[in-house]
Amino acid sequence: MGDKTQTHPGAAGRALAADRPTSVRNVVLVGHSGSGKTTLVEALALTAGAVNRAGRVEDGGTVSDYDDIEHRQQRSVQLSLVPVEWDGIKVNLLDTPGYADFVGELRAGLRAADAALFVVSASDGVDGSTRMVWEECAAVGMPRAIVITHLESARADFEETTRICAEAFGGDDPDAVLPLYLPLRGPEGPDGHAPVTGLIGLLSRKLFDYAAGERKDSEPGEDQLPDIEEARNRLIEGIIAESEDETLMDRYLGGEQVDVKTLIEDLERAVARGSFFPVLAAAPAAEGARQGLGTVELLELITGGFPTPFEHPLPGVTTIDGEQRELKPCDTDGPLVAEVVKTSSDPYVGRISLVRVFSGTLRPDQTVHVSGHGLADRGHEDHDVDEKIGALSMPFGKQQRPVTHAVAGDLVSVAKLGRAETGDTLSAKDDPLLMEPWQMPDPLLPLAIQAHSKADEDKLSQGLSRLVAEDPTMRLEQNQDTHQVVLWCLGEAHADVALERLRSRYGVQVDVVPHRVSLRETFAARAGGRGRHVKQSGGHGQYAICEIEVEPLPGGSGIEFVDKVVGGAVPRQFIPSVEKGVRAQAAKGVAAGYPLIDVRITLLDGKAHSVDSSDAAFQTAGALALREAAAGARIHLLEPVAEVTVLVGDDYVGPVMSDLSSRRGRLLGTEQVGTGRTLIRAEVPEFEIGRYAVDLRSLSHGTARFDRAYARHEPMPPQIAERIREQAGDGG
Repeated sequence: MGDKTQTHPGAAGRALAADRPTSVRNVVLVGHSGSGKTTLVEALALTAGAVNRAGRVEDGGTVSDYDDIEHRQQRSVQLSLVPVEWDGIKVNLLDTPGYADFVGELRAGLRAADAALFVVSASDGVDGSTRMVWEECAAVGMPRAIVITHLESARADFEETTRICAEAFGGDDPDAVLPLYLPLRGPEGPDGHAPVTGLIGLLSRKLFDYAAGERKDSEPGEDQLPDIEEARNRLIEGIIAESEDETLMDRYLGGEQVDVKTLIEDLERAVARGSFFPVLAAAPAAEGARQGLGTVELLELITGGFPTPFEHPLPGVTTIDGEQRELKPCDTDGPLVAEVVKTSSDPYVGRISLVRVFSGTLRPDQTVHVSGHGLADRGHEDHDVDEKIGALSMPFGKQQRPVTHAVAGDLVSVAKLGRAETGDTLSAKDDPLLMEPWQMPDPLLPLAIQAHSKADEDKLSQGLSRLVAEDPTMRLEQNQDTHQVVLWCLGEAHADVALERLRSRYGVQVDVVPHRVSLRETFAARAGGRGRHVKQSGGHGQYAICEIEVEPLPGGSGIEFVDKVVGGAVPRQFIPSVEKGVRAQAAKGVAAGYPLIDVRITLLDGKAHSVDSSDAAFQTAGALALREAAAGARIHLLEPVAEVTVLVGDDYVGPVMSDLSSRRGRLLGTEQVGTGRTLIRAEVPEFEIGRYAVDLRSLSHGTARFDRAYARHEPMPPQIAERIREQAGDGG
């Protein structure tokens, strides 16, 4: 790293297919929205020769041309793959959205990658959500490096940003986060700002000047050497501290000069095993330039310091029946195990699945087994089907360029897998396997929708099923209580993209309607009712009379029906009819139209007619009796209460607890989780947390996350209940 001087001959115009796992690097780019990830990917593609000097691929587009929605929203909303080649190594760059609503795409990128580049803007620093992703990567030991962008900004301060990164990412060992290069600044402009024109390699003691649009190496002047010695010595000590040679530190402190080649080898090993996190700088190429600042150094780090797929632990694999299966990592001749990490629809090609191959080799036209399990709660039914692989290809902008195969460790696009959904496993037809799913964030923002017209209604079901097949972070609910179709999303931007995709991709126009909460009713005290259904107007009549008593039961008891009729006042064959009638009325509600729960209904007495009594008559009488009992009783409206847990930084504990209290929440307790985090537990009415996913993000500046689970229904305050009843009476 830092000693190579050749430039890459270029890979523009041809698809890349690796022949062995050791020639693949899978790298995900992580960072907040606006940090410059997509721009950096384009700069790396230019330097690697995947695009021409104008930044265009052969079809005239750019490597980041993927979705019209991204152009309209001016931000990334989905995972994108850009493959490039450097020194015979295929580098799969996975560009992820930085906005929190699309964290599902980020998680998919982390699953597909073997290492992560954290992109940090020199003008904005490190935000809370980026710290959280760093901790996720640390928990699984994923190798990481940091790239500082936006050095052209007048507010950019490389040294200060590096210090912030060491503080945010270094944990107990800030010397594990150190720069490999320092910025080389040109003359000050009229505004007093000295632009960064190159880099100083701390290990090689060389200058890498990009001022002419392509890297030129030179030796530093004597006056520049003192400026880099302190940083160089600290870097060397940081590398040696991670060396497998335990004698090296003593020799170095004893005055021995350590060979640069040895340092680079130790650095690469430390980066690959995730114990050292180098900091680099990068900037997009100027117009007409062949290379962006720092892009050569970054490609050298990726190919030399980042791990091969062999070093990536294989996720858990089982048979379809759940029996554990042990596989060699990245065995190209082993059983086929691949995973769909992203699903998208192309108006011309149809469904395209981005697949990471973990074992075996994937080829066109082979028949594979497609397994999808464990996402039934998101609207994804379990499925096991055999499908024939269509064409394999690599994306270049909006084009898909054919490839002949994809070996273990590589990523590839697969066309026309009709049943495959994001998260599904592809395996051999005669040896079906299933990969352990990756962690998906729970969608907690409800979006109630209805078809705009009859024509849209006919297409709505298919459009929604395709939408959730692409995005497992979206949950589709057909609420049986409120009769609403609800899309559960991660946030407002996620919801906006879902609606736009329904409209533009599937031709379905929908209207957003207020989301209704599933309320219940119950009796506040004991009450009695008499149901009289008597009609005798010639011909066969109807005759049924029953008397009931209703009393409240503890929460969770449901509806209990008790028969206490004596002397045959209600014939035995009609007692089930009374029960059927009261249960049917209970399901419809007795006050505001919500289901009645947690009561005991006792049948005490009644009358029958030898000719005119019937099953239907006693059903009607039972329903009338329950309605009469409710008319003279106080009825509670019950609202669902959720148990909410909020994981938040200590700085925001006070505001979050205050906010929960303002939502009629009952605080249950707090506990420390790790360093600087607190878990808050509370019970909050669901009426009050419909938009909590949005509000909490704003309150905590994106650093908090929460979970919710149904706890029970309980009476709502009288003033709120009265308002609900008035709305029900008005047809609202």
